[in-house]
Amino acid sequence: MQQAMAETIGLKALGWLAGNEELLPVFLGATGSGVEDLKAGAGDPAYLASLLDFICMDDAWIVAFCDAEGLAYDTPMQARAGLPGGGEMHWT
Repeated sequence: MQQAMAETIGLKALGWLAGNEELLPVFLGATGSGVEDLKAGAGDPAYLASLLDFICMDDAWIVAFCDAEGLAYDTPMQARAGLPGGGEMHWT
């Protein structure tokens, strides 16, 4: 996935997370972010990547996000791969 499309998916994830009253505090607590950081992060591909990393930690979060946005369940991981630091890890 090209970076522009990956950023669009990241922005959709940001909007979904901002509207999720249960999960938003978990994200903010886990990252040390505040609401102002969310606003600033909208223009930062690395921040969007970290947000997608967070959502991809739990299958239920992926399903909820993708269902809400009408996306295939592998879209968040594809978008993550298109953002900074998203290349596949090689452990050797």
